[in-house]
Amino acid sequence: MDPARARKLADRIQQIVAEMLERRIKDPRLGFVTVTDARITNDLRDATVYYTVYGSAGERADTAAALESAKGVLRSEVGRQTGLRHTPSLAFVPDVLLDDAKHMDELLAKARAQDEQVAKAAEGARPAGDPNPYRSDEEPEPAESDSGEDGEAGYSAP
Repeated sequence: MDPARARKLADRIQQIVAEMLERRIKDPRLGFVTVTDARITNDLRDATVYYTVYGSAGERADTAAALESAKGVLRSEVGRQTGLRHTPSLAFVPDVLLDDAKHMDELLAKARAQDEQVAKAAEGARPAGDPNPYRSDEEPEPAESDSGEDGEAGYSAP
């Protein structure tokens, strides 16, 4: 199977399912749902539809149940609009990408706050000893090298 064709079909399935959820599925359990992605196997037998739900955990559970009950209607519409010989089975999976992104933002904000605390604590701090203990007031002596007869540096015998 051509991967480009499979991607186009997955995009089309995403479109069809989103349109059906918006216009034709009238389940009261269906919350504010957004279809974020669709993937299809190379043999075009199984499609996975990813979605997000804006709301509480209860609303997410209700939406999952509503999608499960509407699966047959959605699959038949996908088959009708795509014209495939075998209509792929549909699986609905909650997309956790937005939750993960929100969690990452929270972790970054926490790290920034801790960095600010460390910077504030270090504001008037001075080193305990000499600020540069390896600095010397004397200039370093140039390294001596012996040249052999062939012009290469070497060691002289004692």
